[in-house]
Amino acid sequence: MDWIAVDWGTSNLRAWAMGPDGPLAEATSDDGMGRLKSDQFEPALLRLITPWLTASNTQVLACGMVGARQGWRESPYRAVPCTPLDATGILHVATADPRITFHIAPGLSQDRPADVMRGEETQVAGVLALHMGFDGVICHPGTHSKWVQVSAGEVVGFQTSMTGELFALLSTQSVLRHGLTEGWDDAAFDVGVADALQSPEKIASRLFALRAEFLLHGLTPAAARARLSGLLIGIELAGAKPYWLGQRVILVGAPALAANYTRALTAHGLTPETLDATACTLAGLSSLYTRMQQ
Repeated sequence: MDWIAVDWGTSNLRAWAMGPDGPLAEATSDDGMGRLKSDQFEPALLRLITPWLTASNTQVLACGMVGARQGWRESPYRAVPCTPLDATGILHVATADPRITFHIAPGLSQDRPADVMRGEETQVAGVLALHMGFDGVICHPGTHSKWVQVSAGEVVGFQTSMTGELFALLSTQSVLRHGLTEGWDDAAFDVGVADALQSPEKIASRLFALRAEFLLHGLTPAAARARLSGLLIGIELAGAKPYWLGQRVILVGAPALAANYTRALTAHGLTPETLDATACTLAGLSSLYTRMQQ
């Protein structure tokens, strides 16, 4: 093992023992940023990586919410336009255990309109490492979906939509929860996407129509769930149209969710490419680690 790569999100902590040719071992826990106080981060990390450590010092390079204001230490944002990662912006965090040296990759910020990201910038760097010379748009579907414009190796601008969080809130805490299940209906999803793209200003009434159709016309819970997803992804696509229309698009995210975005975009004339999120994260962290050694 040469070093340790860490992706520390709000819900989970993932670490990889990295050798010259890539990961040698992987470990995961549910010690995400959202569950920890500032003095609990180092113990949580050590619980995960101690089997890999030796008496000598090991470099640990992390990205994600560990550098947020509520994280271990706040890592300042780098303002766009800029390269997705830069070794000069790395934050060193002092540790009690002498066996590790811990660094956090900074996130990116945008002044107008105000926007921020942590973690996705590392995946953008990974896309550029895997696709040298890529110019276009990188979409990160998820709780807070990102649309990132990349040109000449730099992040030019980006836009965030709370699509995944809205879906979670509406499907579990709103009146719509009574008519939803874990099922799925592709046709209902397509209807939701098309409806939202055509009339995004009617989204509030379209959402309640799911409840009304369930009560009056027997809309199945599976169809309601799929249409809800389609409506929310549809208004996201409507708002992000300047990013994807006529552009080369790469999706970086969980396979099932990326497949929904692919279906929605394909219906409107695009053929996006999909890359594995973990592969992009590791490629990005590896490129940053290499720069740190130079």
